[in-house]
Amino acid sequence: MHTILLSRRAAAAIVITLAAGATPDPAMRPVEEYLMPRDAEIALARTAAPYAISRDATILVLSRRGYETAVDGTNGFVCFVERGWIGPFDLPEMWNPRIRGPDCLNPQAARSVLPFIEKKTALFLAGRSKAEVIAAVKAALANGELPGQLEAGAMSYMMSRSAYLYDEGDHNGSHLMFYTPIVRAEDWGTGVEHSPVVAAVSYWFMSKHPEPVSFPPIMVFAIPLATWSDGSPAQH
Repeated sequence: MHTILLSRRAAAAIVITLAAGATPDPAMRPVEEYLMPRDAEIALARTAAPYAISRDATILVLSRRGYETAVDGTNGFVCFVERGWIGPFDLPEMWNPRIRGPDCLNPQAARSVLPFIEKKTALFLAGRSKAEVIAAVKAALANGELPGQLEAGAMSYMMSRSAYLYDEGDHNGSHLMFYTPIVRAEDWGTGVEHSPVVAAVSYWFMSKHPEPVSFPPIMVFAIPLATWSDGSPAQH
C-alpha cells in the first residue's frame, strides 16, 4: 500500500498459467503489461531507498509466477517494484498496469509483511480471483504458512523519483511507510493541520469491511519526505 496508499482514488496471455478451476479477476490485464526487463526492474527497485541502503539489499523482480530473487543482499533489506495488487484488496487502481512502485522493506517488514506480498502476487498471477486469494491467505494463516502477527518496527522506504503510484496528479510522492498493529489514526495525528502523517489505512481494505478481523491487524501510516532517494528535492 503502499504508496499506492497515498492515492484514494483475463486475458488469453495468462491462460497457460491458470490452475484448474481458477477464476481470474476480469479487470486484470494480460500479464505482459505488468512485467519489466529484468535489469531495468533491478535498477528501479534500488531507487526505492538511499543507495547506502539499497546497494546491499536483496532485490526481487516480478516473473510470470511471482517475485523471484535477482540479487542476494547482506543487510536484511528487500527492495522490489510494487504493482497495484499489492495494495488493499479494494484499491480502485489495483489492476492499473502503469503502477510501478519501488519499495524497500526493512528486515522486520521483510520477515512479516513480504510473505503476504509474495503470496498474493503468486496467487493473482496464477489466475485466482480476489475472493479466492482472500480464502487462500486465510488458509495459509491457519496452517502457519504465513506469519500470524506483525513484527515490531516494520517499515519501508518509497523514495524513488521514478515511481508511478497512481494516475492522479503527478503520479508520485517520496514517503516512508510504517506498519503497526491496528490503532486509531488519531493516535498518530493523521491528517491534522501541519501533521506529516498524511495517510492511515488498513493493510487489507481501504473501506470498512468485515474481512480484516480474519487477518493479522496491520495499519499502514504514510509520511511524505522532502527529498527523493538520491537526495534531490521532492515536491508534494
